Amino acid sequence: MGSVIGDILPFALGVAISPVPIIAAILMLLSPRARVTGTGFLLGWVVGIIVAVTLFTLLSSVLPTDGEDASQPIKGLVQVVLGALLLLLAVRQWRGRPKAGEEPALPKWMQAIDTITFPKALGLGFLLSAVNPKNLLLAASAGVTIGAAALDGGSAAIAIAVFTLVAASTVLVPVVGYLVAAEKLRGRLDALRGWLARENAVIMTVLLLVLGVMVIGKGIGSF
Repeated sequence: MGSVIGDILPFALGVAISPVPIIAAILMLLSPRARVTGTGFLLGWVVGIIVAVTLFTLLSSVLPTDGEDASQPIKGLVQVVLGALLLLLAVRQWRGRPKAGEEPALPKWMQAIDTITFPKALGLGFLLSAVNPKNLLLAASAGVTIGAAALDGGSAAIAIAVFTLVAASTVLVPVVGYLVAAEKLRGRLDALRGWLARENAVIMTVLLLVLGVMVIGKGIGSF
């Protein structure tokens, strides 16, 4: 199980380093209904991660396994395809980066965060973690790794729990921190929001490029 957790940690970090969800969480924490919407967003974010990685774990558990050292062409093909899709997303992010002197464009729904309700925050968190293409591909990569390892139910659950904890950490920490010390964190959260907005494209491009190459490499190694 240790090797499986080691293999999925980079994918969990890939989900965690997602500027747009972090910015959304920060905007909610800076809004008038911070405690309600921030908590709702966090719950949706966590549930979405669990649902996505569990679904792909169950789907990939049916892949044939012939032992630790045997080739697994089906698993390898799936990983190569997932890695290629991550590279395509990296190219898309880089091409969509703001030009010099241009303000980064954030999603229009962020302008309405001040009026968002708990159910909407919950749904938004779920969508950004479970349906967002980048996070979906990373959850699929982790799920394929866990499912193809033929772990028992308890070990698979632990691997999913570790993945979820790491993947959710960058939203979990600011939300919990705000609930504990709101006034002390306001200035730092606002500064972090601005930096993430400016560097979103670069962060995502580098992240997707590294993870895409890594997944393709693992896929080639499975043949």
